[in-house]
Amino acid sequence: MSRQTLFDKIWQSHEICQNDEGQSLLWVDRHLAHEGSFHAFNKLAERGLTVRHPELTLGIADHYVPTLSRSLTDVNEKTRNVIEQLISNTRAHGVPLIGMNDPRQGIVHVVGPELGLTQPGLVMVCGDSHTSTHGALGALAFGIGASEVAHVLATQTLWQNKPKQLRIRINGSLSPAVSAKDIALAWISRLGADGARGYAIEYAGSAIDDLSVEARLTLCNLSIEGGARCGMIAPDEKTIEYLRDRPMAPKGEDFEFASTWWRTLATDADASFDREVELDASDIAPQVTWGTSPEEAMPITGRVPNPDDEHSPDKARQHRDSLEYMGLKPDQLLTDIVINRIFIGSCTNARIEDLRAAAAVLKGRKSKVPGLISAGSTQVKAQAEAEGLDQIFIDAGLEWRESGCSMCVGMNGDQLKSGERCASSTNRNFKGRQGLGSRTHLMSPAMVAAAAVAGHLADVRPLLQEVSQS
Repeated sequence: MSRQTLFDKIWQSHEICQNDEGQSLLWVDRHLAHEGSFHAFNKLAERGLTVRHPELTLGIADHYVPTLSRSLTDVNEKTRNVIEQLISNTRAHGVPLIGMNDPRQGIVHVVGPELGLTQPGLVMVCGDSHTSTHGALGALAFGIGASEVAHVLATQTLWQNKPKQLRIRINGSLSPAVSAKDIALAWISRLGADGARGYAIEYAGSAIDDLSVEARLTLCNLSIEGGARCGMIAPDEKTIEYLRDRPMAPKGEDFEFASTWWRTLATDADASFDREVELDASDIAPQVTWGTSPEEAMPITGRVPNPDDEHSPDKARQHRDSLEYMGLKPDQLLTDIVINRIFIGSCTNARIEDLRAAAAVLKGRKSKVPGLISAGSTQVKAQAEAEGLDQIFIDAGLEWRESGCSMCVGMNGDQLKSGERCASSTNRNFKGRQGLGSRTHLMSPAMVAAAAVAGHLADVRPLLQEVSQS
């Protein structure tokens, strides 16, 4: 019998059949639906179809919900209508809903793992590209389009082309203040935004073993920014202990039975991958993006690239375009880039571990720029408040908001003004991502906090050293 990867084991166990073109029909274990799923529900209505397995879909309000309050009067009519459609669609089809005022509410990719809905060995889909997040728990999880969402709703299955496989090994130990966000930006800057296109990624190596589950969620979340179809990490004892006693995870003997199977999902020794990449964890420094793609990232100690130094005309053209949009000069020190605002939140970096990291930097300090912090879920928000983290942020002069996608994508009105520059813990720095004309620099929550204190992009390491010496 041939050796199998983690991906192979899950794909094979969910493959129902193949068509003449070689596509596989997969059984879908979990489907997550947010407000944007109204397109798919409309397709069902047009064809007079119902949801085949409503108990296997979970609706969650996250993208459009207001963070200033939990009142729909705080959003415009268009946004209010989208939220109300999620309520009416889930109710009409008997789909469970975690609504805006539910104590379990939060960003779909934070809530799934938090509730134990995300589990090793499952196939999970959602109409959102960052569904790759759930792969941190050993699931095969990926984003799908509106027509595919409709297919899942109607059949609980999905036709897919089997992707190639890439293993990214990261061995060694991360330096202090270097996080999973830095790992992701480092490999994406090395391979490019299309470097993993057409691949399913498995992360492995001693540095990955050392990461917390929350950090692994961050890493898998960003897989899509390097072009990958999904990102995965084999379940281990950390995974199992993370899931133990979660509300939607198996209980008692069922949990022990499930965890025995989960332990078998590791990639077999000598299993082959289509491509392998290795990084030394000790070579990774705190990263920031300077341009308009996650691949345009580098260590905070660096300088903005000079397009004239590029050998590729296409790359030089891309760099010039990014510099023009971002309002930067070639060879400018990254630490000389002045910011206007900060944002800590998103499905990438808004879990309790992220908020603790930012609070450790901000404690006893003031932010030189305004900004807001939106926890990844209502439960994370409550835990942060129980630990006093909210007061640290408020004392620093920052806004403490309700949970939701917030300023990551700006669908709920939380946006930058045109020309404003933001240090952000989010996943994308595309043109206009955080508002028309907005300029976004991606980095870890701790690095965002350092930028807040400095008023410009800054290296968090000296600030953390001051904390350790005080």
